[in-house]
Amino acid sequence: MVAAQPVPAILDTDTTDPVDEALEIYQSIRVPAGVYAPQEDSLLLLTALAECELVAGRRVLDLCTGSGVLAVGAAVLGAARVSAYDIAPRAVLATRANAAAAGVVVDAHKGSLHEALDAGPYDVVVSNPPYVPADTLSDAGVGLTRTWHGGRDGRSLLDPLCVSAPDLLAPGGTMLLVQSEFSDVDRSLIGLRAGGLRAEVVARQKIPFGPVLNANARWLEVLGRLEPGRREEELVVIRADKARADEYGRRS
Repeated sequence: MVAAQPVPAILDTDTTDPVDEALEIYQSIRVPAGVYAPQEDSLLLLTALAECELVAGRRVLDLCTGSGVLAVGAAVLGAARVSAYDIAPRAVLATRANAAAAGVVVDAHKGSLHEALDAGPYDVVVSNPPYVPADTLSDAGVGLTRTWHGGRDGRSLLDPLCVSAPDLLAPGGTMLLVQSEFSDVDRSLIGLRAGGLRAEVVARQKIPFGPVLNANARWLEVLGRLEPGRREEELVVIRADKARADEYGRRS
């Protein structure tokens, strides 16, 4: 288990820098065996969530919660209610434990996009879905593989998530999701905009390849999706906004 320090239940957002808030939450998370540990993508998304100042007093969904870092972060940042979903029972238990350790309330459930849709809509949706493209599909549902494996194009969950975004969001709601450049950022933007959302990239970060992308680097090179010898990827956070109810009225 990764060691951690407790985080204050509610941070003083008037005096604390959003980046410091995100880092403090990130460092507080405990990760039991068999659960996806927060990495650069989680921290990038959590920082964007804090910087956007979207959460306070609102209903938040964390889809593919993993350790619960985003759900706990949303609760600490003052969300009125936080719901978290993951298909892995260990992730649900980890999220509940991390929320309890932080002194906040998170409604963590075993479930997928379908269950989250049934319980919606939400004012804010955050998601760090499996988005890594990989050559082998046979082990995609096994162990920790399913926490990162996004299919051969990295979009096995990204596509349905983009299609479902308008239904997940209440009027005036916002989705923030993180993905790799290798899972086609433009396709996400196009999909979100096709549903009537305003979508743009709001954060970027380049990081060295980890073990998963290193293992698939030669395959990506053969496909022409990776320059030979390059071992760096860009992570992006996409923000998608749904029009408010009064904006719909003006459009009609």
